[in-house]
Amino acid sequence: MQLNLTILRLGAAGDGAALAPDGATLHIPRTLPGENVLATKQGPQRAVCDNILHASPQRIAPACQHFADCGGCAVQHLEDSAYADWKRGLVLHALTRAGFDTSVVGPLMRTKPGTRRRMDFAARRIQGGVLLGLHSPNSGTIIDIFECPVLHPTLVTLLNPLRTLLRTLDAMRSTCDVVTNLYDDGPDLLLRLDAPPNATDRAKLAVFAGSHGVARIACAVGNGAPEVAALLHAPTIRFANVTVAPPPGAFLQASAEGEASIVAAVLAGLATRRRPRARIVELFAGNGTLTFPLAAHARVQAFEGHADSVAALRRAAGGARVEAIHRDLTRQPLQPADLAGAAAVVLDPPFAGAASQMPPLAAARVPTVIYVSCNPTALARDAAALRLAGYKLAEATPIDQFLWSAQVEAVCVFRSAV
Repeated sequence: MQLNLTILRLGAAGDGAALAPDGATLHIPRTLPGENVLATKQGPQRAVCDNILHASPQRIAPACQHFADCGGCAVQHLEDSAYADWKRGLVLHALTRAGFDTSVVGPLMRTKPGTRRRMDFAARRIQGGVLLGLHSPNSGTIIDIFECPVLHPTLVTLLNPLRTLLRTLDAMRSTCDVVTNLYDDGPDLLLRLDAPPNATDRAKLAVFAGSHGVARIACAVGNGAPEVAALLHAPTIRFANVTVAPPPGAFLQASAEGEASIVAAVLAGLATRRRPRARIVELFAGNGTLTFPLAAHARVQAFEGHADSVAALRRAAGGARVEAIHRDLTRQPLQPADLAGAAAVVLDPPFAGAASQMPPLAAARVPTVIYVSCNPTALARDAAALRLAGYKLAEATPIDQFLWSAQVEAVCVFRSAV
């Protein structure tokens, strides 16, 4: 049954929210506040827009031909200034929910289209070829991608050749996940296949790497450990003039511009002169995005749960001013005694946040906690633990490096009142 609905607001996922006749809130993708639409209910809280009877004056033509179907972007149809207000509002709402005064939240830092240097693609074998792209919203359907205004052009140009390559691989029997990173010296690919590559596959991967300037191609069966299958040279990236050689499939900030904004906000949050003997504890350190900029200000204890990333940190650090420690902070969070005497704690947890780490961190009463978040929901939950321990929000910087999506980065600086 079709419903005639008025869109009241944009939700946290970028969907328009409307009230159904029975009082339930329905979320309707690709709609905007003020629009009058005909929609068909698809579940208790979701509907699909069949027709727009009255369009918002803030509606614009999307930048990508795939926008109507692809789940990568949520709000390409929203005029830019309204989009920026909504994106910053996600951070404001999260910090308000956590109980903080949001008057210290700064303006939204912007990144440009065509700069995203990391993306995970899904591939599936079909009759006569391979689908390669992103999933449609709330669906396992893969949308075959031929353009992406968000993605760096170097990675976009690999999409069609990758389709051809995957079609010929015996190791791709049905599906494959393709993790792409663009480092300083070229692309890095991790193929998560459903069978191990044979000698013929490896030869094809080597030819592909050489033909398309791909620094490294690693393969894994499902979620197994990656193995390098083709190597032109070890891909590297520089963090604060330190060269790091990340492992296959490593975490990388979505854009160089976004990374620079995050680093600048974190360093500004230290609010102290350089103190070579002071200790900064960094949690979820990854491959050193923040570690090495922080090490210019103080000694850094960098904790990370991924063993290969810890090894990359140690190789890059050479033992100077950075102590890289392998620890699963979800299963074994640091305790207040571990944090005693630290001048600051800097954490950049994964999307799910740092739920198990927050109670002991809050109890430690470290003078400064700098939390880097890419998930407003997790930020609201985790920041609330700091507020209950007496921390004040000193400043917050929202950073839009996930262009047109419902994700937003935020660097939040908390000071202990004790």
